[in-house]
Amino acid sequence: MRPSPSPPHNPPSPPPPSSPPPRPWLPCSCAAPDRPARTPPQSPHRLRRRQPPDPHPLAPIGHPPAARRRTMKIGILGTGHIGTTLTQRLSAAGHDVKVANSRGPETIGPEVLASGGRAVLAAEAVIDVDVVILSVPLHRLPQLAPLLTALPSGTVVIDTSNYYPQRDGRIEAIEAGQVESLWVAERLGRPVVKAWNAIGSPSFAAKGQPAGSPDRIAIPVAADDDKHRDVAMALVEDTGFDAFDAGPLAQSWRQQPGTPCYCTDLALEEMPEQWAAADARRSPTRRDLAVAAIQERVGDATTNPDAEYGVRLNRALFI
Repeated sequence: MRPSPSPPHNPPSPPPPSSPPPRPWLPCSCAAPDRPARTPPQSPHRLRRRQPPDPHPLAPIGHPPAARRRTMKIGILGTGHIGTTLTQRLSAAGHDVKVANSRGPETIGPEVLASGGRAVLAAEAVIDVDVVILSVPLHRLPQLAPLLTALPSGTVVIDTSNYYPQRDGRIEAIEAGQVESLWVAERLGRPVVKAWNAIGSPSFAAKGQPAGSPDRIAIPVAADDDKHRDVAMALVEDTGFDAFDAGPLAQSWRQQPGTPCYCTDLALEEMPEQWAAADARRSPTRRDLAVAAIQERVGDATTNPDAEYGVRLNRALFI
C-alpha cells in the first residue's frame, strides 16, 4: 500500500485515420481531498539519452557491443491503439514479435502485422519470449495471471494500463490509495514495469523520431527491478521515443493522468522538473477537467477534437 492516491488510465485521444476506431472517453476517480500532496523523492532521476545513437540498444547496461546485436523475442497481449503501434514499431525495429488478443489470431488485421509481427493465440504469445507486454484494460489483467505463471523470473513483464473506475469497476484497494501498478503486480504474482501509459495513442503512432532528434518526445518508465527497467527503456527508444527513468513502481503515480508528465509530449530534458512537480492532491481534479472538456466536444465531425487537442489541453491543465 502506498500513502498516496492512485492514478487512472490514459484516455485514448482521437486516432489518426489508419488507427482502430476510438474508444469512449472515460472519467477518472478522484483521490480523497484530505490526502496530502506527495513530495519529490530524495534522489534525482537518471537522464539516460544514449548518444551517440546506439544501433543495438537492447543489451543490459554494461554489456559489450557484441551482446547488443541480438533481437528480443516479445509477446504482446492486446491489439488496441497502443498494442497495435507497439507491434508495428517493435517488429519494424527487428524484434521477433508475437501478438494476441482475446478474439483470436484470425481477427488481427494485416495492418497490425505489416512490419513482421505474427498473430498467435494468447497462450502462444507468452511462450519462449524475453518480454511480455500487457496492453489490455486494467480490470482484465488479473485474468492473464494464469498465462504468466510459467514465465521464467527473468522475463520482463511490461504493463501499459491505467485505472478507469467507470470501465474497470470500482477497485477498493486502488481507491484506498494503492498504486495501480503495485495492484497489478500483486494480481499477476510477479514484478511489472510501467511504460507507454503516459503517451497518447495519436502521438505514439505518429511522433516517433530517430535517436538524437531535437524534437523527440520522452516516455517515463518505472520498475522496481533495474535490469527490467533497462530493457523496457531500450524498447521505448526502439519505438522512437526517449526513455526517462521514472524510478520504482511506488512513484509511478507521477506519470498518470492529471500529472505534468502525462500525455503532454515532453522532451527528455523537461521530464525531471515536471515529474517532480506532480501534485497528488490536484492531479485528480485536473484529470477530470480534461476528461470533461473532451467529453463535451465529442459528438460529431464538427466538434470532435483533433489529435493535437488532447496534448494542448493537458499542457494547459497539468503543467
